[in-house]
Amino acid sequence: MLAEILVDSVDQAPDIPHGFSKERIISWLNSVAESEKKKIESIQYVFCDDQYLYDLNRTYLQHETLTDIITFPYGTNPIIAEIYISLERVIENANTYGDGDQLQELCRVMVHGLLHMCGYEDHSAADKSKMRILESSYLDELQKQNH
Repeated sequence: MLAEILVDSVDQAPDIPHGFSKERIISWLNSVAESEKKKIESIQYVFCDDQYLYDLNRTYLQHETLTDIITFPYGTNPIIAEIYISLERVIENANTYGDGDQLQELCRVMVHGLLHMCGYEDHSAADKSKMRILESSYLDELQKQNH
């Protein structure tokens, strides 16, 4: 049985990038969790805009900065979480740091949140590098599923 993974948007969120297939992404995220030897009970991904995520960041984490993702963990074995993603940040980061592929950047951020729930951190340069390698590896798997 596949885990419950919900994808939702708040009213002011930008449009989800073209080509986003909820079913395909959910299947992929479940396979990532399985590869990491984790079980997902429930993850709710909430797509929003910068202001919405900034307000969450300020209120709950006392950070006065923009970010692309905030993960609220409620359980790690099995995984239970709410993951908020700013589609504005995703779009800007895809254009600034990537090749402009907004869908790939969204998938990268989604798997980044899941990897946090699997126990990975990104506080040090070494941790960030390890997470990037894992993100890229799992994105490659997603691309292979498409062909």
